[in-house]
This record gives sequence, C-alpha cells and structure tokens, in this order.
Amino acid sequence: MVAVINDPWLEEHIIAERRASGADRYDEVWEGVYIMTPLANNEHQKLITGITTVLATVVQWEELGTVFPGINVSDREDDWIKNYRCLDVAVYLNDTQAENCETHWYGGPDFAVEIISPNDHAREKLEFYAKVNTRELLIVDRDPWALELYRLQDKQLVLAAKSTLDDSAVLNSEAVPLSWQLLPGDKRPKIKVAHTDGKQRWEI
Repeated sequence: MVAVINDPWLEEHIIAERRASGADRYDEVWEGVYIMTPLANNEHQKLITGITTVLATVVQWEELGTVFPGINVSDREDDWIKNYRCLDVAVYLNDTQAENCETHWYGGPDFAVEIISPNDHAREKLEFYAKVNTRELLIVDRDPWALELYRLQDKQLVLAAKSTLDDSAVLNSEAVPLSWQLLPGDKRPKIKVAHTDGKQRWEI
C-alpha cells in the first residue's frame, strides 16, 4: 500500500508525531521523498542484535573501528536530511574515508548489513550505497533464505558470492575478518559466522 499526502500541514504533523514518539527510527528520505518505514519484526531485530554483537566483538572491542545497529548515511555533509538511508548494521573502520558528522555519516561504511523484510526496498538502495562508497554489503534475505555479499567494484556494488540452503557457500569478507555461511536450522536457517583466526565461531 502506498499513501500520497498532498496536504503540507498534515505531512509536517505526521512526521513531527513520528519523531516525537521515536517511530521514525528507520524512516529515510530519498532525494526529498520521505519514506516511512515501520519497526522491524521480532526475527529481524534478533538478527540485527546477533550480527551487531559479533561485529562489535571482532571490530569494536579490538579497537579496529565502530559498529552501529542502525545509522543515518548520506551523500552530503550539509543539508543531509534531504537524502539519507538507514542501514540495519554498519561498520566504520578506523581508517574509513567517510566522515562522522554526529547526526549522520557522510559516506558509506566499510561493511554494511541489510536484512530484507516484506515490502521493503533494501535492494533499491544498492545504487545509493555504491555512490557513497560502501565497501561491502551483506544482504540477509528471508524469503527464500539467502546471504548475498556485494563488493564495491568500479563504483558499483557487485555480487561477489551467495550462500543458500542448496549451496551453503562460505562468504569471505575483505573488509572485516569474518566469513558468513547459511546453514539449516530447527526453526529457521542459521547464519554461521567464523573469525579468520580459525578460533572463534558464532551461530545467529
């Protein structure tokens, strides 16, 4: 369902209400068009928590960079609220070329995660993420389940590898010292994450 609001007062009122209540946490603006996104379902948020925890352990606790469970990313330093996207998880390494503007990041992360939910537009963001120089993007699809690792090449995010239940390929990140793999599980597929040191493993 798509709602078009042509009343400026009503538009401002609804956006103000969402900001006041915190419901705008995942809202985005695509070249001036305000996109209202509902809070993710429980499974989606559990995945965010698990992935963020692993990345924080490997990256943030080792002082390699900073991990965010949701962050504003824009292609502009000023007037950023006219064009930004919200990632599910973002990793900015210490030597990142992006700039921390406190309210948002001007430039893409070194490693990013988008979890697909029904009726969302995550795949439509790939062009934007490439434009802001996101080095790697992991997409977690849940219908059907799959892991897709995209890597920046010639200013485009190109599919580097894919892991499915039929082909549980291991996806090796070049940005963070981790590999990702989709495996069968009891209630839902599991995401196996392994450190390149060969000693640490997690299942999400």
